Amino acid sequence: MPAPDDTDQRLTNLEIKASFMDDALDQLDQIVTRQQNQIDLLLQELRWLRQQAPEAGPAPTRNLRDDLPPHY
Repeated sequence: MPAPDDTDQRLTNLEIKASFMDDALDQLDQIVTRQQNQIDLLLQELRWLRQQAPEAGPAPTRNLRDDLPPHY
């Protein structure tokens, strides 16, 4: 049977580890929440940009002579 002091020390160590784990979990939760907010904002901006872009349709035919500089 372990000595009472040994059991108390082990229990204290476990409590310390549990406390650190709780802190780490809280930090990770904050990071995930922040990242989700960033993703939501990016998706909203992407939707807005897609609305601003012209509709994809057949490109008008262009005459290559129109692209020549004026000195030709």
